[in-house]
Amino acid sequence: MSTTTRPDPLKPTLPTDFLPLKGTDHIEFYVGNARQAAYFYRAAFGMSLVAYSGPETGQRDRASYVLQQGKIRFVLTTALRSDSEIARHVHIHGDGIRSIALWVDDARQAWIETTMRGARNIQEPATSSDEYGRVTTASIAAYGDTIHTFVDRGHYNGPFLPGFQTIHYDAVVRPVGLLHIDHCVGNVGWNSMNQWVDFYSHVMGFGLYQHFDDNDISTEYSALMSKVMANGNGYVKFPINEPAEGRRKSQIEEYLDFYQGPGVQHIALATADILATVSAMQDQGVQFLTIPHSYYSELQARVGAIDEPIDELERLGILVDRDNEGYMLQIFTRPVEDRPTVFYEIIQRKGSRSFGKGNFKALFEAIEREQDRRGNL
Repeated sequence: MSTTTRPDPLKPTLPTDFLPLKGTDHIEFYVGNARQAAYFYRAAFGMSLVAYSGPETGQRDRASYVLQQGKIRFVLTTALRSDSEIARHVHIHGDGIRSIALWVDDARQAWIETTMRGARNIQEPATSSDEYGRVTTASIAAYGDTIHTFVDRGHYNGPFLPGFQTIHYDAVVRPVGLLHIDHCVGNVGWNSMNQWVDFYSHVMGFGLYQHFDDNDISTEYSALMSKVMANGNGYVKFPINEPAEGRRKSQIEEYLDFYQGPGVQHIALATADILATVSAMQDQGVQFLTIPHSYYSELQARVGAIDEPIDELERLGILVDRDNEGYMLQIFTRPVEDRPTVFYEIIQRKGSRSFGKGNFKALFEAIEREQDRRGNL
């Protein structure tokens, strides 16, 4: 006798996640000199050189250095010829992020699902292999020249991808306790935030996680708007920023001017001990934004009891914010290259899942002080 299982009318039916993501696989940068950039991230950010691809491995048009700390993986790629797409990207944007690669179980299916919903194809699914197994990748376009690459490495145990050689020892690295990528922030042009919110919603199945308007993110001089998109399991979060009207040029406008279009503004890197991580990074030469004393004199009244000493937070310039689930600590570097484009956030979450709304005014005033020093406010 056959039986039929009936749906429970009291149990909600959840939509199928057509693009299940396991997290961020890696971030690939196109840079002018990957060897020197890799040294900076190893010595300053404490990342280990774990793999390499270039002429010595049969790669004739580029060299790539793979750096890792915890679950964070950066790939720094440089052109070996002036007529390459990599060289063009660097010529226009300076050193910048080309690909936010996403870890999936089935790259081919991820590409099919997104392209059938309107994503522009960059690379059709392709499988490569070596003695460590096989990897399938595929890519689609996002905002500006940024792309998303789907990576299926379920049948691979090599250092990174086929064609890369393992680096077994790094004499330069000085780890600082970074764990994983918390979120990646993109800057887009005037009145185009909702276009890209729709892209992540319709094409990639993300949902709106948080929304901030120009009343939330504004100073005396400038403002911006932001919507945070997150995938179904919450492992991947992409805040999308656009400029808003203000008396002077906002940080988003400055970025768009110098990057010459939309792109990734900053990457938030998580730590379990922000005091130790930031202390080590400062000792290793990383420069952070400075915050005035007045912020810390009012901090206890605003956020309540916290575990960290206020004087130590002030010494390092770390910001704190609280929501109804806990609190979080964050700090932002100055731009890590001469163009005022890419920078980093170091973040420690103690229950909070927010993005530091209570810190927006202090943070953006600090950014404006830097803009003013550069003559770009």
